[in-house]
Amino acid sequence: MGGTGNMLTIGAFARACRLSPKALRLYDELELLRPARVDPDSGYRYYAVAQLERARLVAWLRRLGMPLAGIREVCALEPAAATREIRAFWARVEAETAVRRDLAGFLVDHLAAVSAAPGKDTTMLELRYAAHSDRGLVRPSNQDTAYAGTRLLAVADGFGPAGAPASGAAVEALRFLDTEEVPAGNVLNLLEEAVRGATDAVRDVADPGENGTTLTALLWTGSKLALVHIGDSRAYLLRDGGLFRITHDHSVVQSLIDEGRLTPEEAGSHPQRAMLLKALTTAAPDLKLHDTRRGDRYLLCSDGLTAVVPEHRIRELLTANPDPEEAVRSLVDAANEAGGPDNISCVVADVV
Repeated sequence: MGGTGNMLTIGAFARACRLSPKALRLYDELELLRPARVDPDSGYRYYAVAQLERARLVAWLRRLGMPLAGIREVCALEPAAATREIRAFWARVEAETAVRRDLAGFLVDHLAAVSAAPGKDTTMLELRYAAHSDRGLVRPSNQDTAYAGTRLLAVADGFGPAGAPASGAAVEALRFLDTEEVPAGNVLNLLEEAVRGATDAVRDVADPGENGTTLTALLWTGSKLALVHIGDSRAYLLRDGGLFRITHDHSVVQSLIDEGRLTPEEAGSHPQRAMLLKALTTAAPDLKLHDTRRGDRYLLCSDGLTAVVPEHRIRELLTANPDPEEAVRSLVDAANEAGGPDNISCVVADVV
């Protein structure tokens, strides 16, 4: 029987690493943190001082909320690889938290609207809008579709041999929303059902194995905008002179940026910069509800604009052209002046 003079009892070890004895016994059973020695007679656990660093790492990762399976993987990695995995885990946590935050905000707004006194005076706002889609200077055809109406704004960027029919079918399937009165309290449910119809429409006209489309659309209720988004087309808000992106790209390079494995500057030249992680027929889209203000300007665009025109230039052009038609034309011209390597679609809408 070996001695225990240089070891810590389970109680002392628990105090040193801030894990409870109960947690240490669990991690022993899961083979995540085995004691250095177990007394064969009493079954009492003893730990080496050198095990404190791993135990503290386990404790910190548990405080982050990482599942035990993930902790086991991180503990088996070298420090540099472990750092990347922790960053990737936290990026996922933040994304999931953002979705729950948006849902909570929607529920608060919805319940507040339900409880509001009937007949309450509401200042109704309107949209002033323009849309334009351009083939660009390199592509043989235009696979983008852009649409703007009194209630619906949409941009879809098709890909594959049947990319143009795919993007057209997606937007066409939503166009009925432009003529329907949309109650703010039910707008996300209505939009979600419409997107299911758009997904079916794309599958009807294009083989999902080779073809697909992004979709970024805003549905106007008269006081709010509901957003549906999937892929790497984008929506921006110009408010008080600042330009804010309100969508998150579902692309390989964006996931690498989120995980800290790629900088935004490196993303522009990455060989997989056009590769999508999600498209309309492969995954569920993001759904959000946005409060609007008089004077807000929204931009929806395909990546034919954002891949070649930097955001500071987009902000300048949106600010310098007060008329939506002039704004969309100036954005398309800027993309073509930068080489026009892809189709370019822009929708600009002002809240007035």
